[in-house]
Amino acid sequence: MQKNIRPPSGGHTLILWLLLLASVSSQACSVLSERPPEPMPPTVPGQPKPYRVYGEWYQPLAHARDFAEEGLASWYGRDFHGRKTSNGETYDMYGVTAAHKTLPLGTYVRVHNLANNRTLDVRINDRGPFVAGRIIDLSYTAAQQLGVVGPGTAPVKIVALGAPVEQTAPGQAPKYVPLDYYSGNFTFQVGAFAERANAERLVQRLAPSYPNAHLVPYFDGSRTLYRVRVGRQTRLEEANAYEQTLKQSGFPETFIVAE
Repeated sequence: MQKNIRPPSGGHTLILWLLLLASVSSQACSVLSERPPEPMPPTVPGQPKPYRVYGEWYQPLAHARDFAEEGLASWYGRDFHGRKTSNGETYDMYGVTAAHKTLPLGTYVRVHNLANNRTLDVRINDRGPFVAGRIIDLSYTAAQQLGVVGPGTAPVKIVALGAPVEQTAPGQAPKYVPLDYYSGNFTFQVGAFAERANAERLVQRLAPSYPNAHLVPYFDGSRTLYRVRVGRQTRLEEANAYEQTLKQSGFPETFIVAE
């Protein structure tokens, strides 16, 4: 029930009443203007997990096939130089890379500056820009080559190229295939050992029951670890199911590896 508020009489009390009313109105508007946080969207099996920035949820794409987009390009430089990017690399402002909100990390895109007709192929290794209207955040060198450093932003069209499939001879255009989270060569790591003999014993024990049991040495900079992997799938949906089977069969630390 809403109560009626009557102003008291008298000059000073009237001023106090007006200030009180303004304060109540301001607080009410503030409460009404607050937007409840967006709930996390449902995670679809076989798709990349959504992530949240500044209260907004973003769903990374499962593949870059036929992707094209127009909007503003911006750039980021020294303030982020040396920091970690979304794919775990160290950001190098002098490299030719870019950030995009939803394209698969590792995708190459062709950026066409619609203001000066320059084009450049860049690799997506980070997430952003999280500013309305902006579709790609270029590294300093990429922005410099495209003529974006001076104005700060520029209208662009980006077209996804995929991932390079082979080294080409000097002067030849690189070849690309669309990046796809759904398909590939997936295997399953069930353990890792500092002692090679222990890893080899596990491989021998698994081989009669699990196809493609094998050992993968890995040097982490200070020591060599011996990873034991089994199985092979080509579809991510099937890989997810096989991962659960391995966990239920006594390998709770199993995880999928794209080889």
